[in-house]
Amino acid sequence: MNENKKEQTLEEKWENATIANNFIFYKIMRHNPDVCKELLEILLEFKIERIEISQEEEINIDFDSKGIRLDVYAKGSDGLKVYNIEMQATDTKELPERSRYYQGVIDVDLLKSGQKYKDLKTSFVIFICVNDIFGNGLPKYTFENLCQEDPKIKLNDRAYKYFFISKNCDKILDERQKAFLRMVTSNKSSDDFTDRIKALVADAKRNTQWRKQYMEWEREKTYIREDALEEGRQEKAVEAAQKLLADGKYTAEEISALLGIPVETFVEPANSQSN
Repeated sequence: MNENKKEQTLEEKWENATIANNFIFYKIMRHNPDVCKELLEILLEFKIERIEISQEEEINIDFDSKGIRLDVYAKGSDGLKVYNIEMQATDTKELPERSRYYQGVIDVDLLKSGQKYKDLKTSFVIFICVNDIFGNGLPKYTFENLCQEDPKIKLNDRAYKYFFISKNCDKILDERQKAFLRMVTSNKSSDDFTDRIKALVADAKRNTQWRKQYMEWEREKTYIREDALEEGRQEKAVEAAQKLLADGKYTAEEISALLGIPVETFVEPANSQSN
């Protein structure tokens, strides 16, 4: 058996976690606003006077649900900009849609009843990805709404989405961006900022409360995945049962015994025969 294929225990996952782990990333950014501000400045390439990070501390363990909280949501002290930044080590095949959802959630959160749409803040949704989810070899993909007939015309809705690709970091020109993105994939620091990040990661893993939260979060994810797999198996079994019933070669009771599912899951009530 190839030892490299052996699945890590939760303890090993915690000990081996780097800044690329979204739990670690969240905790460090949430509890170090100055570090979060500096990272935003590095990635967006403009100065930010100060940020206020959302005081929402609860981690929604089902991080793929609509109530996602496993990200960093910050508002600029100028009152004009908001930032949502998330580490995404794996390609979940729905990050573009997730960015759209985040943008909508931010707008709903910001615009109170009676306010004008002009009052919406300039928003930046940022994903730090390991893999190139678009496959075009770019180290950074920036999106804003443009006119299809004439791309020189911008919608000017002040909504921006960024996808930074750490595996393509060598193509990036900005040295500070390159240093951080390289650290995401290699866990090696190469400047003052990444040195500090590495030290904060080490401190985070010595935090017993965070370790406990991480273990609970990982276990809950496992339960959710197992439930989803079981539900998928159930759906396939029902489909197979319905096909067998339609063929007419077996009775509903025989199919139930064969596939191990109740008759009522694949027989319409109106078609069920009473004993």
